[in-house]
Amino acid sequence: MSFINPGPGTAQEVVLTLVDPEIPGDLVVPAMQDITINNANDIFSWSQLDNTAKFQIATTSTNSLSGNIVVDETTYFGDSGGTAGSAPYQGILGLSDQKVLLHFTINFGTKTIAGSGYITGLSPAVSADAPVWVSPFTISVTGSYSVS
Repeated sequence: MSFINPGPGTAQEVVLTLVDPEIPGDLVVPAMQDITINNANDIFSWSQLDNTAKFQIATTSTNSLSGNIVVDETTYFGDSGGTAGSAPYQGILGLSDQKVLLHFTINFGTKTIAGSGYITGLSPAVSADAPVWVSPFTISVTGSYSVS
């Protein structure tokens, strides 16, 4: 058996790139606390008069990538020194606020999972027990994942 073990100290990066190839620049999401790669198939169910059990078939799936990050000011709010309009220039909040379709990649052991989607679910919080800003984030995937 070959287990995938990205334990503490292992670089797990989510890399964001704009879909528009005219505006180059990757944004690496920093300070990841955790990552969840979701793939949830919808199910269509029906009953028939000649059977006591329901029948089900899988239909389309809802895909998303989510996690929690410790907020870094430059990558969250954008880097004004970057290429205008690029992902680093807009920052995580700008990409979400402007509803920018982006590509993402994440390493999963020896495989790379990629897709396209929109950033949602930002809600930074801070408290006396956690004195740094932490925010959940979600990339709502449009279409399927690709694995290479």
